Amino acid sequence: MAINTDAAIMDKIVSLGKRRGFVFQSSEIYGGLNGCWDYGPLGVELLRNVKEQWWQAMTYRVDIEGIDAAILMHPKVWEASGHVENFTDPMVDCRECKARFRADQIEEAACGSPAYKGRKASKCQAEGKFTEARQFNLMFKTFIGPMEDSSAVVFLRPETAQGIYVNFLNVQSSSRQKLPFGIAQIGKAFRNEINTKNFLFRTREFEQMEMQFFVKPGSDVEWFEYWKEQRLQWFVDLGLTREKLRWLMPDKLAHYAKAAADIEYEFPFGWGEIEGIHNRTDYDLSRHEQFSGKSMKYFNEETKERFTPFIIETSAGASRAFMAFLVDAYREEEAPTADGKTEIRSVMKFHRRLAPIKAAVFPLVNRDGMPEIAKKIEAAVRPHFRVFYDDSGAVGRRYRRQDEIGTPYCFTVDSQSLVDQTVTVRERDSMKQERVSMDGIVGFLRDAFAP
Repeated sequence: MAINTDAAIMDKIVSLGKRRGFVFQSSEIYGGLNGCWDYGPLGVELLRNVKEQWWQAMTYRVDIEGIDAAILMHPKVWEASGHVENFTDPMVDCRECKARFRADQIEEAACGSPAYKGRKASKCQAEGKFTEARQFNLMFKTFIGPMEDSSAVVFLRPETAQGIYVNFLNVQSSSRQKLPFGIAQIGKAFRNEINTKNFLFRTREFEQMEMQFFVKPGSDVEWFEYWKEQRLQWFVDLGLTREKLRWLMPDKLAHYAKAAADIEYEFPFGWGEIEGIHNRTDYDLSRHEQFSGKSMKYFNEETKERFTPFIIETSAGASRAFMAFLVDAYREEEAPTADGKTEIRSVMKFHRRLAPIKAAVFPLVNRDGMPEIAKKIEAAVRPHFRVFYDDSGAVGRRYRRQDEIGTPYCFTVDSQSLVDQTVTVRERDSMKQERVSMDGIVGFLRDAFAP
């Protein structure tokens, strides 16, 4: 029997991701593009569900508004934010194998050159084959207009937060919000990572789910603790194993931060950050006020005070959250077979609200009017929930296929259905079965997926 090492489990998840349509390598027919991934039919549903759950948690409350800022912004934004000056990594090249590495990750890195496959970069370093470290800006650069010169340079945003900061007063005045209040956004970000690794964990194109909460100076410590608690609980409520989550308090803070706390998840390759909560003080609004010449101060009409708000940031990567939910859901467990024996089933135990497909409908056999009834049930469910129809193979095999993609409920039309208009519903995790009325299936699912 194969041993399920952490590496083997990760390989199985990546393989399942491709085989069942969760994640594909970008441009695979051309050999792929390193650090870029495409979400397949099931992956795009899972990712959409993750983002929708985040959006509801953040904006379906009275004190947070949503926006969708442009990816391209005025280049001065990135000067004010500090990205032009500080958003860099130290980079070294091996003169012999020509591979490129982050200078601060040599011990963990393996040479990417075919001639040195699997060789640790630290060996190249020990042999004195590295160039001197030099700073490498992680922002992607492009040009606006027909001229490719310095006057036309813009950047693909490396984070979504700056679009929120520059719109702070626009949102505040149009929504008539009073402090404390937040602004949330989900959107693409781009980072020209030197080395991408660990599947979806570090990529060059990704989506961020960020919320910036604006507070009066002096109340920032209280709100920082509040959002720490809220954000950890969000992951737990959506099914992540609590024992696989931990807080990491960074020893070294970013230039803008007064305090920081990272939520880490224990992936098969080790602990990795899936969200950061930061007390950014008044750094961002003050910098934009300085560089733009426009006041970014908030005026409290009741106290007649005018001040620059502090900001508590919650910043999560949608793709990292997707990966954590994918990894955490994966199980291999014994399951009974029709002949009374057992077999190992692969099952994705997604939280019901995250599952890409909510229900599957089967005819037990393809005769006696069962397919026609099953098709009618599918048509009734489809306007309300993502549903899959399957009439191929033994029903046990069909159950296993749905287990492998995390479908919570399977409805089977059988001979009894022809008599009393009920169907068998089988639940994914317990594999227990019960009968429900055909007319009650949509209501059954609504109750099952209610918040």
